[in-house]
Amino acid sequence: MRTHYCADLRVADVDQIVTLFGWVDRRRDHGGVIFLDLRDRTGLVQIVSDPQRTPESYPQADKLRSEYVVKVIGKVRQRPVDSLNPKLPTGEIEIYAESIELLNPVRKQLPFQVSSAEHESVREELRLRYRYLDLRRERMAQNLQLRHQVVKAMRRYLEDQEQFLEVETPLLTRSTPEGARDYLVPSRVNPGEWFALPQSPQLFKQLLMVSGCDRYYQIARCFRDEDLRADRQPEFTQLDMEMSFLDQEEILGLNEGLVCHIFETVKGIKLPRPFPRLTYAEALDRYGTDKPDTRFGLELVDVSDILKDSGFKVFAQAVASGGIVKILPIPGGNEQISNVRIKPGGDLFQEATTAGAKGLAYIRVRENGEIDTIGAIKDNLSPEQKAELLKRTGAQAGHLLLFGAGDTNTVNKTLDRLRQVVGKEFGLIDPSRNDLLWVVDFPMFEWNPTEKRLEALHHPFTAPRPEDINDLKTAKAQAYDLVMNGFEIGGGSLRIYQAELQEQVFETIGLSPEEAHDKFGFLLEAFEYGTPPHGGIAYGLDRLVMLLAGEDSIRDAIAFPKTQQARCLLTGAPANVASQQLKELHVTSTHRPKPN
Repeated sequence: MRTHYCADLRVADVDQIVTLFGWVDRRRDHGGVIFLDLRDRTGLVQIVSDPQRTPESYPQADKLRSEYVVKVIGKVRQRPVDSLNPKLPTGEIEIYAESIELLNPVRKQLPFQVSSAEHESVREELRLRYRYLDLRRERMAQNLQLRHQVVKAMRRYLEDQEQFLEVETPLLTRSTPEGARDYLVPSRVNPGEWFALPQSPQLFKQLLMVSGCDRYYQIARCFRDEDLRADRQPEFTQLDMEMSFLDQEEILGLNEGLVCHIFETVKGIKLPRPFPRLTYAEALDRYGTDKPDTRFGLELVDVSDILKDSGFKVFAQAVASGGIVKILPIPGGNEQISNVRIKPGGDLFQEATTAGAKGLAYIRVRENGEIDTIGAIKDNLSPEQKAELLKRTGAQAGHLLLFGAGDTNTVNKTLDRLRQVVGKEFGLIDPSRNDLLWVVDFPMFEWNPTEKRLEALHHPFTAPRPEDINDLKTAKAQAYDLVMNGFEIGGGSLRIYQAELQEQVFETIGLSPEEAHDKFGFLLEAFEYGTPPHGGIAYGLDRLVMLLAGEDSIRDAIAFPKTQQARCLLTGAPANVASQQLKELHVTSTHRPKPN
């Protein structure tokens, strides 16, 4: 029987006989004495096999190679002073192996080095193809441990301190018309009918509030058939919560306590409370995004009022057509950013056009407030406009002012993108900082130009502010997002709990009464039986772990992730199935592969 995990042993265990299991991380032969680094999920410990002191284990130790699976029985000894390893938690001790049992060798050449002593850069495709080996490596093993600690901290806080009840909700449910595409599952016993995998447990957790559950949580699996990015996956995990009889302030306070508990328990970091707050409008105005990274400045400045009568037509027309003109002021930008980078073909120009802009206008501020630019900007600004631009932006000699002009969404998206690029390039972002803030007062709806209708900005079950209830189309929502270092890690709202108001919201997003009752009749009926006021929030667990681990992709926070093409390289999923399976499900594929 195992007596200890590898990384648990310390000086206090000296002279104990221990039994360990694990993988050979490295093998070293020093003048006849063999040293093995034994690894399990907790870390490393050094094993020593000496032909004089441990003759029984020596022949076996001599045969071992990297990644062999072994059982070791030995005595804990304190290392000599000249061989201490301060980099390892077990660096003060070693195990003299009395016996070594080979449980399984490696029979194929390793596709990449697994040892923690190796720093080989491995292509992600190869890591995902052999994920079971990648998970043995120190980086991924630590990420999995971190994920476990985060979930453990969540459970302990919610259950032990806040009396939440964990309830599982169905994975086979009904397709809903809002949000991303559903993953559909055909029903064999109900021919021609379909289940959907849940995009979230939203409706069921609201029904749990109707049932009197009061405080619910779940570590929930969710599915969305959408285009992928570095921080998105087709299947993902979220901490899902719902609470009855709490107003928005109480929900935010409870959740700040949860997040602070996670950071202190897992990372030893005490976050200041209360978290700062920005309204949705303030966030867009100052940063161009509703998930701003506030670890650095470079705030945007709206100069539409100054330039609406400008002789420069691009600016004047942008404002006249209902758009805006904004500036990203960059101190020291004159020296570090050349004209070539801003003009067509340059990297900053490319960043701007990728965000939808048609180009980049700029001004360089010289000594004595003189400005330098190209094109028609300088000649079409009055002295008063120049002075007001410098005053509004706080620009000094050396400043570079980048302009965005056009519709509001494109300008904000462009300057937000450029702000992030410049912040990273200029080293303005302190990676040790953890800036968390609430973004509140979202609009209830946004216009979908493709479908030519309003759609819910969050989801159609979000409650409007009471003072806006008479004009839902322009109402603000009782919604809140938690943002960390430029990433949304959680979002929620107070919910609608009256059938009449819910029907009005469905009507606002273009659902007829018949469609609403067909899709959500069970929810509307439940609201007729005494529904408490309630609200909730959901955290993206994968994204939170990614940020805590200092990773750039949520794939490094998930044991077995999919690629950006929604494929599992390890198992080869998705894959074809037998025609008999499709026949039983009454399903026929219309897909025809393209000819080579």
